[in-house]
Amino acid sequence: MKKLGAVQGKSASELISKRIVELGDWRGKTLGLMRKLIKQADPKVVEEWKWMGTPVWSRDGIICTGESYKSVVKLTFAKGASLKDPAHLFNSSLDGNVRRAIDIHEGEKINEPAFKTLVRQAIVLNVASKSRPSIKVKSESNSK
Repeated sequence: MKKLGAVQGKSASELISKRIVELGDWRGKTLGLMRKLIKQADPKVVEEWKWMGTPVWSRDGIICTGESYKSVVKLTFAKGASLKDPAHLFNSSLDGNVRRAIDIHEGEKINEPAFKTLVRQAIVLNVASKSRPSIKVKSESNSK
């Protein structure tokens, strides 16, 4: 049986580490820092490798993905629209009803305490969503 998120016998954590090294520039350093902050926010976070090479951090559901592009490292929070962001870290995908993203460009600093707070909020939301029983409501036409 193949381990969740594993590719060619490597764990998701190994693949994420490899990606960070392969980037070899500010993007690798930035992705490595964000990974470290996510793990500091909650050591029980699970690393996954999905969608043909995307680092994913989860705990009772997806917290965020970490993608690297030519000019940006993007952290997309699966339920970001439901999170409070008083530090205004979210600066991308702001029009959607569910996701929100943080685009980090070369030389930009991240507010580390605020980022960890977003990660913890996402986990609380995931846990609450998982523990909430689904409620089926009868329509009036079915109750007659």
